[in-house]
Amino acid sequence: MKLSLKTLALATSVVLSGCAATDFNSLLDKASTANYRSEQNKSRDIYRNPKETLAFFGLEPTMTVVEIWPGGGWYTELLAPTLKENGAYYAAHFPSDSNVKYYQRSLSNFNAKIAKNEAFEAVRMSEFYPGTHHQIAPENSADMVLTFRNLHNWYMQQDQQGIENAFKAFYTALKPGGVLGIVDHRLPEERDGAKAKRSGYVKQSWVVELAQNAGFELVATSEINANPLDTADHPKGVWTLPPRLALGDNDMAKYNAIGESDRMTLKFKKPEN
Repeated sequence: MKLSLKTLALATSVVLSGCAATDFNSLLDKASTANYRSEQNKSRDIYRNPKETLAFFGLEPTMTVVEIWPGGGWYTELLAPTLKENGAYYAAHFPSDSNVKYYQRSLSNFNAKIAKNEAFEAVRMSEFYPGTHHQIAPENSADMVLTFRNLHNWYMQQDQQGIENAFKAFYTALKPGGVLGIVDHRLPEERDGAKAKRSGYVKQSWVVELAQNAGFELVATSEINANPLDTADHPKGVWTLPPRLALGDNDMAKYNAIGESDRMTLKFKKPEN
């Protein structure tokens, strides 16, 4: 039987898309069970739902991905090995010239971590800080920019202009059609945002407005990381809950029963044109 060029192209497309999905699943499964991941990090998968979250954002192993403020490298352990062979992973960490001791220590620990294992040998380092350090990747080079539980820090520490500039940096780094993925602690919309500013929670509507003002389109939202048990009203804010448990032994069983915070999961796109 003779197949038309159109039929062959369609068949090839189906096969390749199937392979990509298989590669994503197998690579991420391998990374999630790797021995370089501590049992403590693995235990948080149930709350952070990394595989489902990254699938929702549309991660593929051939992509160029920027992670904003990877911290101790929890997501780096999953993203860097998955992207190592056919993609690229940028860790947009704290600036090396920062005089904040916490930032210095976090960056130093991260650099030490990625130097210890060949799974991280292809990690590309860049710097990010709202309002000052925005060269997270070459312009129009990234397929995806991801930020996990960082916006609430900027909300507490930065002025609005600094945060708006951060979103502009994400937009600049992304290719047309590229994805911005955001996960953060969610404040109920009916709550007073100003009174809850130090709580570690932010309103989803505020995040959506920031992204749209920067030129992004909201593609989809997900409840993958939702937690209906979390009221977002705790004595020491979000840090009252696991894993921080800021109250120590006081009501520990209560807060362990709630689990980690209720989180929004938002997928934005830079327009094609």
